[in-house]
Amino acid sequence: MSSARPKTGMNSFQLRQGVVVRVDRGVATVELPGGRTVRSSWGGALLAAVHHDPEAAPTTGDRVRLRFWPDDRITVESVDPRTTVLTRADADGSARRQTLAANIDVVAVVEGLVPAPDRHRIARLLALARAGGAQPVVILTKADLEPEAPRMAAELQENCACPVHAVSSEQGSGLEEVRALFAGGRTVALLGASGAGKSSLVNVLSGDEVMRVNALRRDGKGRHTTVTRELHPVAGGWVIDGPGLRSAGITTAAGLEDTFADLTTLAGRCRFADCTHAVEPGCAVIAAIGAGDLHPDRLDSYRQLVAEGFRQERRHDARLRHEEVRTSKVRHKSLRRQYQNPPAGDRW
Repeated sequence: MSSARPKTGMNSFQLRQGVVVRVDRGVATVELPGGRTVRSSWGGALLAAVHHDPEAAPTTGDRVRLRFWPDDRITVESVDPRTTVLTRADADGSARRQTLAANIDVVAVVEGLVPAPDRHRIARLLALARAGGAQPVVILTKADLEPEAPRMAAELQENCACPVHAVSSEQGSGLEEVRALFAGGRTVALLGASGAGKSSLVNVLSGDEVMRVNALRRDGKGRHTTVTRELHPVAGGWVIDGPGLRSAGITTAAGLEDTFADLTTLAGRCRFADCTHAVEPGCAVIAAIGAGDLHPDRLDSYRQLVAEGFRQERRHDARLRHEEVRTSKVRHKSLRRQYQNPPAGDRW
């Protein structure tokens, strides 16, 4: 992408549309039609909107409106409505949320087959994808190092009810299915821990080393090589890669029924509609665990994520109510001052 500044002399009040390809501490790199990129800060109206709601801040993938000023400043004045949004809860357990990317068509959860895939993390990240409205898929990397890769992919696909692709960036196997995700100019966001192979995947798909890749540590864990989420053109579409996520707080319980499709199916066979899958007779979930058809860790993950999702929903609703009350108090205080001390021309 070129960093050339567009021609000056245009009407400074004319807004131009662009796509955010990167955000760095209040400065957005925005691509204009034609491929030129500019760096822009937040405009006054946007700053006010972000102060009221931090989730209104531009993020990678946003369509925004830019203003070009006579003094060569460029500001983001507004963010267009988002079709999908990828959001996670803050790590401190508060009601605040962090917007990771917007206007994504597909969220690909990337997990390495070596060391063994973290199924709990896969379920958590799939829940994030579904909650934001994007199509979820799973990409299992390093298939050349795991002889059981096809079997593991098929088993995971049956459990999580979404496409699962086992690939090898080193050998180039399984990549055709991944390239098909970008058909029609679609945008794919990659989520996964450091060392899962996201950057290597971006490089092989683009045919160029657009992402820096570091060797794994001796314990097989990854090193953080990507420090911000950035939009790159690949395979006829766009990919958003970003820093590794070892874990991410979910913001809602929505989407968990699809993420745990196997559990949902089993629960429908329980004798009681309100079965808690603990001690009730005729529980199909307990029976599946006893028969070895369902690992108890999967039920534990489901319970944990459901509890977390509902807890975050309550916290977020409480924060919104608090903000509404605070805004109302400020407005009424201002009205009282105006009534008690009206302008001289309004006295009678």
